[in-house]
Amino acid sequence: MRFIEVVLVEPDKHVVALADAYFFPPFQPSLLPRTKGGPVIPSKLPPRKARLVVYNKRSNETSIWIVELSEVHAATRGGHHRGKVISSKVVSNVQPPMDAMKYAECEAVVKGFPPFREAMKKRGIEDLDLVMVDPWCAGYHTNADAPSRRLAKPLIFCRTESDCPMENGYARPVEGIHVLVDMQNMVVIEFEDRKLVPLPPADPLRNYTAGETRGGVDRWNFRIGFTPREGLVIYSVAYIDGSCGRRPVAHRLSFVEMVVPYGDPNDPHYRKNTFDAGEDGLGKNAHSLKKGCDCLGYIKYFDAHFTNFTGGVETIENCVCLHEEDHGILWKHQDWRTGLAEDGKIEAEVKLTGILSLGALQPGETRKYGTTIAPGLYAPVHQHFFVARMDMAVDCKPGEAFNQVVEVNLKVEEPGKNNVHNNAFYAEEELLRSELQAMRDCNPLTARHWIVRNTRNVNRTGQLTGFKLVPGSNCLPLAGSEAKFLRRAAFLKHNLWVTPYAHDEMYPGGEFPNQNPRVGEGLATWVKQNRSLEEADVVLWYVFGVIHIPRLEDWPVMPVDRIGFMLMPHGFFNCSPAVDVPPSTTDLEVKDNDIATKPIQNVIIAKL
Repeated sequence: MRFIEVVLVEPDKHVVALADAYFFPPFQPSLLPRTKGGPVIPSKLPPRKARLVVYNKRSNETSIWIVELSEVHAATRGGHHRGKVISSKVVSNVQPPMDAMKYAECEAVVKGFPPFREAMKKRGIEDLDLVMVDPWCAGYHTNADAPSRRLAKPLIFCRTESDCPMENGYARPVEGIHVLVDMQNMVVIEFEDRKLVPLPPADPLRNYTAGETRGGVDRWNFRIGFTPREGLVIYSVAYIDGSCGRRPVAHRLSFVEMVVPYGDPNDPHYRKNTFDAGEDGLGKNAHSLKKGCDCLGYIKYFDAHFTNFTGGVETIENCVCLHEEDHGILWKHQDWRTGLAEDGKIEAEVKLTGILSLGALQPGETRKYGTTIAPGLYAPVHQHFFVARMDMAVDCKPGEAFNQVVEVNLKVEEPGKNNVHNNAFYAEEELLRSELQAMRDCNPLTARHWIVRNTRNVNRTGQLTGFKLVPGSNCLPLAGSEAKFLRRAAFLKHNLWVTPYAHDEMYPGGEFPNQNPRVGEGLATWVKQNRSLEEADVVLWYVFGVIHIPRLEDWPVMPVDRIGFMLMPHGFFNCSPAVDVPPSTTDLEVKDNDIATKPIQNVIIAKL
């Protein structure tokens, strides 16, 4: 038995909202249910349950178990109380995410396979300790990839020095080797030495350092969580608005998927379309952060704990950090500008960096589907897509579902009596009334954005209070509509999807995208119900991506590139919430041409 994932069964949203109203300062009895005796104070915590995804290697079956952790039984083992199993079920025709420990076994099996060893000798590789076998999930391209078998298709690389811990082994891909591994029985079931491509020469520029991702928040009241699949999760996001107290904005924010499709039709690159969350796990691959490198200033670290595949506990120390980051000017009349600080914005930023996935070239060969970055080496073009799931609760009290989404586009006024100077333009709003209508794409030509509004609360001018989603740079998949990876990643076809909240709709490609033969499972199927969004408990699914045409400057490790988006208050406040921010208490001043400037408030950053 392999424990693929063990996570908390999160309590119902209204239960969490009630607890927030009571436990989060400032205490707001007006948000609690009332009786004749006054507000009802939460007195009993909800049952604590865990959800387990378990893989049975012997039967090749995946099952889901719900365990009541707070139920104490007399029987104990090793001094620990055992919980009570509430339910269990086998999920047919699926494969769960891969097991990191099995990756190591896969490498050993491939290296021990005699035809593979012979293929290495043909390429002049005698020392197999230099060989890197990099297992990739098989994806789903034909019926041969059906989930009745647990498959991996490794890529092969070869280092030049076995005693160099910082050597970039990916600088020397071993081309022409086809390997298919049965990960259930851990045997090589297909092997073919298809073509002999010389190993690229050792590039003296091949060594590297590591990278990171992060998201930003400031002057907020929230909880931090962590799951093996999503990584950082931010719960119960609310703004402390002076005398108005704690005003909810979102119930749950996280990145739920990352897909990286490659644009090279040649083998093996056409199969590179990883689902980094669903096939492996973003949280499981997080790393420890270091002061002075990943985080600066005043820092609060959080460790991440999760269950490994054998049922034990693993800890990633300093996995999340909360720290201050100077974003410069918050507001200044002379400059007419606002920066990121205590003005109510939430900024989500992804930093892209890392090592390119490469291919080897024959002498004199070039590929139009990539960039030659070193002698005998090329990097295929590809895209990176991220999916943010935002379970919104703008100005909603516990149990309320009073949100709606409007789309805003800038329109140019037609020449005529209303536009005699030919300079007029205006913002036009459209209510997204249903799920099918809410499948939307970015449009920079009209400055398109979307606003989540509370249908019952108004500001001092009578406008509905809201938060708007402001896109950053973005793109859509460049692959053709019949591309095989889009069978599993139909959610990439639009930049925005909106659904009413449903507790079992968590992952855009469905819970088990690995080797999934079902077309459009997940988000693209859920929206076919075309549920109403006119006044609902709405969830935003924002898909954002970047096209990576590799440069020589991306070698041996890519410098950081940034993409993201912003949630910005739109009529949520009666005026700028930043005007009451006190000046910096620092005494330091820097004078330049007799103009004194002072450091302004810092921003708090949650970094993963």
